[in-house]
Amino acid sequence: MQLRYYLENMASVVKGRFLLKTANPIIEHLLLDSRRIIFPQSSLFIALQGPRRDGHVFIDELYQKGVRNFIVDHETNTALLPEANIILVRNTLQALQALAIHHRKQFVTLSDGRQLPVIGITGSNGKTIVKEWLNQLLDTQFNIVRSPKSYNSQIGVPLSVWQMNEGHDLAIFEAGISESGEMSNLEKIIQPTIGVFTNIGEAHSEGFISLRQKINEKLQLFTHVETLIYCKDDPAIHEAVAILWQQLHKRGDKTFSICNWSTVSEASLQVQTILKEDGQSLITATWKSEKIQITIPFTDNASIENAIHCWCVLLQLKISQAVIQQRMQQLATVAMRLELKKGINNCSIINDSYSADLSSLKIALDFLMHQQQHAKRTVILSDILQSGKAEKELYREVAEALTQRKVNRFIGVGKKITQQRQAFEEVGSLELSFYDSVEDFKKNFHHFYWRDETILLKGARVYGLEQIDALLEQKVHQTILEINLSSLVYNLQQFQQLLQPTTRVMAMVKAFSYGSGGYEIANVLQFHKIDYLAVAYADEGVELRKEGIALPIMVMNTDASTFDLLLKYKLEPELYSPGLLHALADFVKNRNIHHFPVHIELETGMNRLGFSEEQIPPLLETLQTDIFKVHSVFTHLVSSEDPEHDEFTLQQAAIFHKLCNRINNVIQYPYLRHIANTSGITRHSSMQLDMVRLGIGLYGIGDNHSVSMPLREVSTLKSTVAQIKQVKAGDSVSYGRKGIVDRDSMIATVRIGYADGYPRSLSNGIGKMLINGQLAPIVGMICMDMTMIDITDLTGIQEGDEVVVFGNGLSVKQLAHWAQTIPYEILTGVSQRVKRVYFEE
Repeated sequence: MQLRYYLENMASVVKGRFLLKTANPIIEHLLLDSRRIIFPQSSLFIALQGPRRDGHVFIDELYQKGVRNFIVDHETNTALLPEANIILVRNTLQALQALAIHHRKQFVTLSDGRQLPVIGITGSNGKTIVKEWLNQLLDTQFNIVRSPKSYNSQIGVPLSVWQMNEGHDLAIFEAGISESGEMSNLEKIIQPTIGVFTNIGEAHSEGFISLRQKINEKLQLFTHVETLIYCKDDPAIHEAVAILWQQLHKRGDKTFSICNWSTVSEASLQVQTILKEDGQSLITATWKSEKIQITIPFTDNASIENAIHCWCVLLQLKISQAVIQQRMQQLATVAMRLELKKGINNCSIINDSYSADLSSLKIALDFLMHQQQHAKRTVILSDILQSGKAEKELYREVAEALTQRKVNRFIGVGKKITQQRQAFEEVGSLELSFYDSVEDFKKNFHHFYWRDETILLKGARVYGLEQIDALLEQKVHQTILEINLSSLVYNLQQFQQLLQPTTRVMAMVKAFSYGSGGYEIANVLQFHKIDYLAVAYADEGVELRKEGIALPIMVMNTDASTFDLLLKYKLEPELYSPGLLHALADFVKNRNIHHFPVHIELETGMNRLGFSEEQIPPLLETLQTDIFKVHSVFTHLVSSEDPEHDEFTLQQAAIFHKLCNRINNVIQYPYLRHIANTSGITRHSSMQLDMVRLGIGLYGIGDNHSVSMPLREVSTLKSTVAQIKQVKAGDSVSYGRKGIVDRDSMIATVRIGYADGYPRSLSNGIGKMLINGQLAPIVGMICMDMTMIDITDLTGIQEGDEVVVFGNGLSVKQLAHWAQTIPYEILTGVSQRVKRVYFEE
């Protein structure tokens, strides 16, 4: 359970004074981004000042959204915030860090009296991989809290530590720095008991006088650890650690110990042999005079180094060697770094477009060297940022590294690397090309001959090398669903124009966002400051949380088996029956939780889910306690799109307001009321209330009765022609001989079938596809993976041509009409094996 703090206590922690104080609420959540509000009443917004944005400018907006608690570092006009609590501090970043330090101090020991193990990781490369691998190796044994993604900065680390709660028995945090003086702050926040120093390289070196200063700065993370793990094969790190050990022991700190490893000299873990074979590495070592070994499903030096660091951690945690061996064999690739996949024309692609520095480049080149499937090697590299070296010296070293690894072709992307072309020309053995930007390279992409080679993509994120990756990646399944995110945003804005400024929007992202993709859609909506998301089941919400979606999420169909997930991932359940109400109440009470956020569904005529008028008394009885905090009350309109049923729709609204009034009699705080769906927004403006639920309209599908809106369909399902055949009159096409052609015909086989979600009911001429702007009818029965169309009367059709199944030029509404169903069913039925491609115009 997350610790909760009274605001007055937090003001004392940050040494601030109240500019305005209207209450002393309990704070559970720290809020830094105005687009990431989950629980406004229990959140504390810290107005950080960045190079481009000042958090103070969002205070008014946040206040309007229900946030009442703020930390600022300059005077604020309190007259516009009459119900707010505003704390003034000298520096808001320091206040954030002070709160994290205080929070960390609450978790020193476990319930059994043992010290809470906290692993702190730093180094130039491998921090995130080691963290994620440790999580893979230990998550079945520990309840782990760890840094989300790469939250390792002066802001990211406090947010990572703030996640700690009483249920965690192991913490893993990474720490990164870019200048002197930063690590001491992070050490106070993390307070690691076990330290891991992965390696040292040139990344972010510009903030340091020398490599030694950079090492010493990073070592500040470990000044109070019990054990420091590192590889002693780097003499600079080993020497610096030795000096730190002497300093700590000299001042009387006898608890500091070292666990190092080496492949060349005596060490705590002495690596004897590394045998690489069949895509695996067998690593044999000596530990406390005992011979031990692990096998990992990787052969590159980067993975071996990371795995050995993890091995040392597991040994320190006294995990049995048998368990270590078993878990090491199951290590999986962490996708954010060196990712190997199939490319076009029998190429292999290594995507490492995550960072660009000399050390990580050399590790990536070693990984490239170990790929033996192709003799030819190509490297595409962006500018290297913050190396700490002079440009000419830096790129000469890059050129030498390329020749040492026997790279055949080099493509430089970026103005700085292009200016240093001579450094690469001097090595003499490379096929060279240079471009100022990714866009310039993309214009010339098809001038290159890509075949039977291994291609390393290496570059800083800001250069967008993922665009090149998309061009090189093999299209495994030529049936794709394109999702136009620009159209999604356009549709959202069209509906927002119909709403009052105070009306909030809940976006429906259930059923994989109507087939369009859960996270990708939710991420766009989050960026555009949608107020709420709604999913059908808890596991959908869990996936969104794991992907970093922080918006409040309502779960519309929950049950007792998912209560733990609701709590763990801060999901807000819909309560629709007395049975579910009592089950969740018991669950919450048993965990001593108060004000658990819920949404109440009322039955007004749908006769599906919801509290009927007769079931209101037990609901009111429970709501009078402090078990739940009602965030919203809503109902479902049965036929808001149809004028014929407008009287019934008004009747539903009247019942809804009547039941809400009964709820108002027992709870004294405000909550959101919502009744309008997509058609309700367009046809019943009086039903906007506090919030609306935007579903199918967001994806560009309206209804025939609604106010005319220029919506854009978001999804386009495409495939390609696999083969074209001449079929004689009287011959049959497909299974069952249902499709008999009455003339000599040209039949195109398209790479899509009912396994992809294409309805079999469209067989035998009922459905059509669009090819080169021309409609072609379906012939015969739709197969599992293929569908045949008649192109006899069409011109210019060739094998490989693109076919539109629905979307651009052929509305999904038309397809649904042919199939005698609704667009919802078509969109949600698109199989997960169909690749989703997302783009913005």
